[in-house]
Amino acid sequence: MNKTVLMLGLTTAILAGGLSVAQAESHMGKMGKGMGMHHSFEELDADANGKITPEEMSAHMQARFEGADTDGDGALSKDELIARMTERQAERMAAYADHMIERHDANKDGKLSPDEMQARNKGKMFEMMDADGDGAISKEEFTEMRGKHGQHHGMMKDKKASE
Repeated sequence: MNKTVLMLGLTTAILAGGLSVAQAESHMGKMGKGMGMHHSFEELDADANGKITPEEMSAHMQARFEGADTDGDGALSKDELIARMTERQAERMAAYADHMIERHDANKDGKLSPDEMQARNKGKMFEMMDADGDGAISKEEFTEMRGKHGQHHGMMKDKKASE
């Protein structure tokens, strides 16, 4: 039993780590913050007694593992891991798209126009990038802002590629 719980824990950690990497690479911005493992207390508290036991945690991990083990062989292949990560990524992307439309769709047509997407910032991003206030963004200002943005969104690889 202890080996099974340990293996399930390791598998869950690997899945969560892979999903976190996939999430960081998707440039999801604010919606991406803290979106690694995000199970609700109620989801983990299977008997709804207000406490999560090791057995409940183990059962939850086992169910997640079995859901990813599509061929039922008791192990996760590379293809099964990729399929699960892709599914989770698609769920997050759909949730973010819904969030973006809800937040910016001023005319409530279910679509975002360029005006709707830009209305929220009203030039604030340009003003932030134009550090010297000369009405234009220099290469140095652009590089500095991109570096700051990359640090906040896990995109340091972009900054390194431009150097």
